[in-house]
Amino acid sequence: MNIPAFLSGQFNFNLGKLNISTSYFQAGAIILLLFLLVLLLASMRRHFMSWSFKGALFGIFWGFLLALILEGFLIIGGKTAIIELLGWKNAPKPILTALDAGRNKLVNVLGITTNIPSSLAEEKPTLDDAVSLFQKLSPSDSQKIRTLICAPK
Repeated sequence: MNIPAFLSGQFNFNLGKLNISTSYFQAGAIILLLFLLVLLLASMRRHFMSWSFKGALFGIFWGFLLALILEGFLIIGGKTAIIELLGWKNAPKPILTALDAGRNKLVNVLGITTNIPSSLAEEKPTLDDAVSLFQKLSPSDSQKIRTLICAPK
């Protein structure tokens, strides 16, 4: 059998109205290249999965830790990320009860003695508030304020 003549012979592939006519050499090369492509994709998938899981565990750990810290600060302030995202002005009673219990527990664990009431944090100061605070200052502090206001640099 003459191998070069056989490899240069025509291979006909009929699939319905689709007719592919190529040489045996080209058909073998295509099959070999498709096999190598599947092996390459499987190898890349294995490497990418191992790389991404190594980095993902690190990222999940730090993300979870950062979320706990931020949520703790929000709970101390009397709000949570869920309530802030949903924009609830008056959250349902069971959720408020759970938030208050979690807030009290966190305050006890952290040992916080002074709390900022949410009502004070939301109020805008008025002229009367500024005057009353100015009158409570020591003479040296009030003189510094007068100097800043009356004789700016």
